[in-house]
Amino acid sequence: MIVFDGRGILLDVEGTTSSISFVYDVLFTHAKAHVGDFLAAHADDPLVRAAALGIAATAGLPPVDVGTADGRGRVTLAAVDLMNRDIKDTSLKALQGMIWRSGFESGGLVAHVFDDVPPALAQWADAGLDVRIYSSGSIEAQKLFFGHTAAGDLTLHLRGHYDTTTGPKREASSYAAIAADMALEPRQILFVSDVGAELDAARQAGMATALAVRPGNRDAGGLLDHEPIASFAEIVT
Repeated sequence: MIVFDGRGILLDVEGTTSSISFVYDVLFTHAKAHVGDFLAAHADDPLVRAAALGIAATAGLPPVDVGTADGRGRVTLAAVDLMNRDIKDTSLKALQGMIWRSGFESGGLVAHVFDDVPPALAQWADAGLDVRIYSSGSIEAQKLFFGHTAAGDLTLHLRGHYDTTTGPKREASSYAAIAADMALEPRQILFVSDVGAELDAARQAGMATALAVRPGNRDAGGLLDHEPIASFAEIVT
């Protein structure tokens, strides 16, 4: 159990609020299956074209034109390869978010959250805590995810979102930047994640930390010790 008397709570998603298996077995599978058709249907969208160029650059390809079948094919293969290798690429995350939007809005996708998450978010928000999300998934994807969960729309409990455009999740400077954006001292923020290196970075920035221990999670790794919790109900505010 963690007794936290600060003013802000920052949450990871995968392995913390939601199961790793849902992210990999459902969301990634959906994105892989639809990336080619999505590129074809939205080849004229500037955001899609920008994401495609970014993915090509990350994959070491020359600039591509998704207006052509060859260009779409190259980007599709590159995107699937990056997803298979779990590369945290900002352009890939942006494209995934756009693909998932159609899935969530059509009802084909419904986000999984652990049972303890909805009541905890509501309780923290009602108590005046500033609750935000920091994930490698794009901000758009985060908003879609929490707006379409099996427990309903949870975005009303969240005040903000951060992704890798803020900075890498394993660097202390990213957490310092988030604290500044939240207008709070780092020590007033509790960061919860299942990844030890992320928690180490947050601790180095001065944040309080908690290690999420969820079914299916991998070994957390990391260098520092972080208080483990199996449920958000173990966080007492």
